[in-house]
Amino acid sequence: MTMNITRGYGFFKTFYHALVPLGILLFFAALSALLSYAILMLAGDVISMRKIVSRGAQIFLLLSIFPLRRYLNLTWSDIGFSKRSVFFKQVLIGLVLGLVTLMPIMLILYMLDINIIDHSREWTASKVLIRILLTLLVAVLVSLGEEPLFSGILFAGLKRKMAIGLAAFISASYYAAFHFVKTKNDLDYEEITIGSGFELMIEAFANVLNPEITSAFIALFVVGSFLLVIRSQFKESIGICIGCHAAWVWQIKMGTDFFDINKNAAHYDYLVNSYYNSIIGPLVSVWLTLFIMGFFIWKQYKGKWSNT
Repeated sequence: MTMNITRGYGFFKTFYHALVPLGILLFFAALSALLSYAILMLAGDVISMRKIVSRGAQIFLLLSIFPLRRYLNLTWSDIGFSKRSVFFKQVLIGLVLGLVTLMPIMLILYMLDINIIDHSREWTASKVLIRILLTLLVAVLVSLGEEPLFSGILFAGLKRKMAIGLAAFISASYYAAFHFVKTKNDLDYEEITIGSGFELMIEAFANVLNPEITSAFIALFVVGSFLLVIRSQFKESIGICIGCHAAWVWQIKMGTDFFDINKNAAHYDYLVNSYYNSIIGPLVSVWLTLFIMGFFIWKQYKGKWSNT
């Protein structure tokens, strides 16, 4: 009886800690919804409410890293940051790893004619160079925001409260869901009320349950898991995660700029989730899962060899 109560209490605590990040996200989304109405009432019809709600919640969430780190009593080392000189080397290693792990997917999609060159756009050498650099800058900024949040503070906080495998599973789930908390709907300025931001917020969170995103969600869960394997298996390795994430985002953005889905390649459409983009989908899930399995097989045999 006592053991059952203890197990039940332990389960409740784990469930509670797993939901805390969702509560924080909901709080910032609600705050952003309120602020969006105030901003539009003061500034006028200068930007869509949807963008303010979405970007505002993301900015609040990223800025929360600093107070949350102090509240959880986590050092930068706990989050995964190493010394500055080592950190920058890790980022370079991560960039190479990101290219090695995603470039084969890009080539396969091109060779199968799933992705074809988009001839509707005109590119010059200078435009291509500028686009490459700007996209790389955006990719680095995205990874600098997301990795310290998901592979860093979220994972570090959760693994203090539960088994490391479960902490990684929950962190990867939040990482995947974060990419789908969005809505494509918008409201005319004349229709906006103080509750409009909350309507958009509910639509954005409901999109996570959209069945059309299922294969993309699984793929991004595997992506998050891949990064968390790096984070958990190598000490102070957030720099590798940042570099790898940046390389992936850069390739995906470049791919969507220069390529388009081939509508005549319907027999291969199960390999990507065209609802999300032209790259992420089951092919990515299988490919990165093989990398994860290969790493742990290598680690196991390495341990056996070292003991002989």
